[in-house]
Amino acid sequence: MTKFSDLGIEVEVTHFAGKSIKIDEILNVLIKVHAYKIEPSKKKVNSDYLTLQIEIDDRKRVVFTGATILIQTIKKIPKDKFPFTTTIVKRNEYLEFT
Repeated sequence: MTKFSDLGIEVEVTHFAGKSIKIDEILNVLIKVHAYKIEPSKKKVNSDYLTLQIEIDDRKRVVFTGATILIQTIKKIPKDKFPFTTTIVKRNEYLEFT
């Protein structure tokens, strides 16, 4: 009988690990971004939200945001550049990676 391990199937993890943290708690703090997902918002019509898998203080955390500039910017980052370190700052009325 065939063993599952012999099938060569890799498990695809679609959820992120760690407790959620408010984006306000990580502003101006160096974080490591491991991965992201962009999905349609359940609260706002015709809008997306961003889910970030981050690491802060050697712990994995999850951040949710509808920040348009962050969404537009992270789409431009090649997948082979993850993970990367950054700081999220608030400039005027929007959030951005630095």
